[in-house]
Amino acid sequence: MNAVREFKNNLYEYFAQIGKAISSPRRLEILDLLCQGKKSVEDLAKQAQLNVKSTSAHLKVLHAARLVVPQRSGKRVYYAVADPTVADYWLKTRAMAEQRFAEIEHAVQYFFEGRAAMEPPDRQALLDGVQRGEIVVLDVRPASEYAQGHLPNARSLPLAELEQRLAELPRNKHIAAYCRGPYCVLSAEAVRTLQRHGFKATRLSDGTLEWQAAGLPIVREMAWER
Repeated sequence: MNAVREFKNNLYEYFAQIGKAISSPRRLEILDLLCQGKKSVEDLAKQAQLNVKSTSAHLKVLHAARLVVPQRSGKRVYYAVADPTVADYWLKTRAMAEQRFAEIEHAVQYFFEGRAAMEPPDRQALLDGVQRGEIVVLDVRPASEYAQGHLPNARSLPLAELEQRLAELPRNKHIAAYCRGPYCVLSAEAVRTLQRHGFKATRLSDGTLEWQAAGLPIVREMAWER
């Protein structure tokens, strides 16, 4: 093998490791969840509806490709994306698939039909409405995700607590609920609950990743420490 061929083989083998790591739909889902913030193996298993052993195996592959990094805290191991380029990579991969597979849009429309309609992102109008006191932005993700990054002026009210905390919300304002982006169902369920109780509410397609990708600021209350 000549030097040029060996050089190229080595390079493309490293590139291929990324492709191998994300070749599993379940690993992509885990990566998507970790883009919201660090999580324990147990929390990831619960949110991805996997057992802990399978989740750990998938994380081992992602770690070998240097896409995620672990940290032990007591008896628990937490993971996070290695750096912001991983989240960018996920967004670009998702966008490329959306462009090439019309089936994605059809699947989304079919699934959300009869659920909460998605509000197209008019980010400046949202910010202006919040400043005027007309709109309340509601983050319905788990509180730990909210703490690691949320939209400016967003109020944390996890979906699991929504029914019990409706009295905290103003009835004379529009409520814009968001979660983990356009394919997350948490905000859709939140809007259905809010509308059932007489609130004027819509679902935002943006999550924190989409917001950042548009060059807009994210508020962080808790950082990931390596």
